[in-house]
Amino acid sequence: MAGGNLSPRQKMINLMYLIFIAMLALNMSKEVLSAFGLMNEKLTQSNETAELRNDSFMASLEVKASESENYKELKSKADQIDQLATEFDTYLEELKGKMTATVDDATDYEIMDKGDYLDENFFKGDKIKEEGQAFLGHINGFRDGVIAILKTSEGMESIIKEVEEKFNTDEVTNRDNRKQAWLDYHYKGFPLVASLTKMTQLQADIKTTESEILSKMLEGQLSAVASMTNYTTLLETSKSAYFNGEQFDGQIVLGRKDSSTKPNRVELTLDGRKLTEKQYAIEDGKVKLKIGTGAVGEHKIKGKLIFAQDGEEIEVLVDQSFATVSKPNAATISADKMNVVYRGVKNPMTISFAGIPDNKVNASASGLARSSGSSYVMDATKVKGREVTINVTGTLPDGRKVSDNAKFRIKDLPKPTGTVRGEDGALKMQRNSLKISTIGAKFDDFDFELPLKVTGFKFKVPGQPTINVKGNKLDSRAQKALAKAKRGSGVQIFDIEAKASGVSVILKKVSPVFVELTN
Repeated sequence: MAGGNLSPRQKMINLMYLIFIAMLALNMSKEVLSAFGLMNEKLTQSNETAELRNDSFMASLEVKASESENYKELKSKADQIDQLATEFDTYLEELKGKMTATVDDATDYEIMDKGDYLDENFFKGDKIKEEGQAFLGHINGFRDGVIAILKTSEGMESIIKEVEEKFNTDEVTNRDNRKQAWLDYHYKGFPLVASLTKMTQLQADIKTTESEILSKMLEGQLSAVASMTNYTTLLETSKSAYFNGEQFDGQIVLGRKDSSTKPNRVELTLDGRKLTEKQYAIEDGKVKLKIGTGAVGEHKIKGKLIFAQDGEEIEVLVDQSFATVSKPNAATISADKMNVVYRGVKNPMTISFAGIPDNKVNASASGLARSSGSSYVMDATKVKGREVTINVTGTLPDGRKVSDNAKFRIKDLPKPTGTVRGEDGALKMQRNSLKISTIGAKFDDFDFELPLKVTGFKFKVPGQPTINVKGNKLDSRAQKALAKAKRGSGVQIFDIEAKASGVSVILKKVSPVFVELTN
């Protein structure tokens, strides 16, 4: 092609070939830039779904921590991990905003072929500038912070190793087999769109890492809760107080109360005196005591139950007490289902005086009515304030009166949880399944059977207007919006309207449901 004896025509043809090859190279470059941009968009969508999933997990963990001491330490560590992840993710999002601000159209990836922004702000010759050091500082700070938190938790070795690898900023060996600084190797001289995509991938690593850590921590906590070391003992009695000279019929049981849970050895004392094998029996997982009630006053039962677990002996401490009284002097007032009463429902209660027949006991309080015997119903719907006092009077056989009272807290009905096909939180579902699914609502871990009926909700598909739906299924407008959703999109179902039959109080706002489309 470069021969010196070519005709003018042949030289022109050769020149056209060179121009054609250059144009092909230019088009290929634009295609590569567009491919990076498309990858960045996909990663961004995936990150949004991961963020919703992590937020849902944190909300659920907050509820568990408020209900059980077992989850408070886990909640504290999860909060620290979430704070590290949020700070790092926010920094990257701001940095990406500065990068895209250098181009006229942040969605036109074919013009993002220069790497001037990072080259000018991260590097000065062979040295790293202050902004570059800040970028490395955020990576190292997130990595070291997460590892410091996880080192205090058992079974997190694999996660720690993964974090070290994902967020490693050590020197890299390049294709010329030479050592090169990590920041130079990954970001120096690259097109803007390539660096943008790498940072979005870094955000994905942050969210994935947080999700894996939270799941692993919860898995470990559930295993710890199920372990025999976390069991305690309960003292069951047929009544709250005993007369002098009676035989005490209390039973020490494990919290799980199943027949397979039997101690291998029992070491107990009553008021400091060791109990013999004739003074107790192991029946259906319970240690049934056969002892006298003793003198009037409080009596202490202490010791331990020894269980065999994984070849080792596990000791469960016993520290219980019971009182022996000479005559009834206090009422027994207890809620059958809870230690509080709820507005909007009929709260069953048992009210009695030890040693006094039910027909000789009278109880009174605003909203309280007797059903039969010692059974009462408390309706606190119209009771003002946050407490109600129940006054009880009993008539002894000799005609004398004894009285007592107790205060109960009044709580509103808990916040309902939205559901799709009976599932709640952040879900993954096929498009057709969601199309025909029923939107529902329920009370989680609520002791009353109180079915809820959904009468409407709002339906949101990314990029589509929010649709108000009547009833509990997607209408035609919602189905059309669903058909336009992309695979992996996060569909939101919120502002769910629900009613409970026979309940006159206004329910709290129903929590939303997030569905990631799998096709």
